[in-house]
Amino acid sequence: MADSAAPSKSIVFFRRTASTLSLWALVTAIFMSRWAWAYLGLIAVLAIIASMEYFRMLKAAKVWCFPKFGILLAVAYCGVLHACFLRGAEPPAGLDAMAIFIALAGAFTLQLRHPIRGLESLTGVALNVLGFVYIAVLFNFLARIVFMVPGWNAEPGTVSQTGAFLLLWVLAVTKFTDMGAYITGSMIGKHKMIPHVSPGKTWEGFAGALFFSQLAGCGLYAMFPQHLAVFGNYGHVVALGFLLAILAVIGDLAESVVKRALNAKDSGRMLPGIGGSLDLIDSVCFTAPATYFYLKWILLPAA
Repeated sequence: MADSAAPSKSIVFFRRTASTLSLWALVTAIFMSRWAWAYLGLIAVLAIIASMEYFRMLKAAKVWCFPKFGILLAVAYCGVLHACFLRGAEPPAGLDAMAIFIALAGAFTLQLRHPIRGLESLTGVALNVLGFVYIAVLFNFLARIVFMVPGWNAEPGTVSQTGAFLLLWVLAVTKFTDMGAYITGSMIGKHKMIPHVSPGKTWEGFAGALFFSQLAGCGLYAMFPQHLAVFGNYGHVVALGFLLAILAVIGDLAESVVKRALNAKDSGRMLPGIGGSLDLIDSVCFTAPATYFYLKWILLPAA
C-alpha cells in the first residue's frame, strides 16, 4: 500500500498554476529591468540547477557517471559565455566545439582512473557529454537570442528592446504550447499520443498546443510589431510558431524518455506542480536553438 495518496488533478492544477504565475512574475520583473546580468543570471541559475538535477537522477538510478565534472563544466561554460555578453563581445566562434571536446576528453580521462566495466564505462562517458550538451549548451541559446541582434550593446549593461522581446516571444510561445497541451489534454484528451513514453499525452492535447502557440506568437507580434520587427511579417511568425510548438512537445517528451529510463517521476521539487528546473526548461532546450538558427540563417540575412 502506498504511503500517501497521490494528489488530485485539481490540487496538481492549482499548484501548477501557482508556480506558473510566480515564474511569470519573476520573468516579468527581469524583463522590465532590462539588466543584462539579471537575464543572464536567471539563465545560468536554471541551467546549473537543471544540470545538478540531471546528475542527481543518474546517481539515484545508480548509473555510472562523473557528476562533479559535469556540473563544474556547466558552471564554467555559463561563466565564459555570459562574461562575453556582459563585456559586449561575441563569444568565440569555436566555444561550443571546444566545450564539447573538453566534456568528452575530460570524461574519458576520469574513466581511465577506474577499471573497465563493460558497456557501463562507455555509458558513463556518453551520459556526461549528453547532460552537458542537452542542458548547458542548448538552454544557453536563450542567452544567444537576447544578444544576437545588431546594436544590442548600445547601452552597456542592458539588453535591447528587440533582444528582450525576442526572449519574451520564445518563452511565451514555448510555455503557451505546454499550457495548451496540458489544458486541452486534461479537458478533452482521449486518444493517446505516445503512451509508451508519456501516458498523459494525447493528440487532442497536441492540437491544443499548436493552437495556443499561435495564440501567443501572433498575439505578441500584433501587440508589439515594432519590437518584433525582425520577424518581418506574419508568415515567419506563424511558421516559427508551428516549428516551436512541435519542438516544445518533442522536448517535453525527450525529458520523459530520460525520466522513464531512470525511473524518476520529476527531476526535482523546486516548483510545486511542475517539478524541478529541468522539468521547467526541457521544452526550451529544443525551442531556443531552433529560434536562434531561424533568426541567424533566415531572418537576419534578409534584414
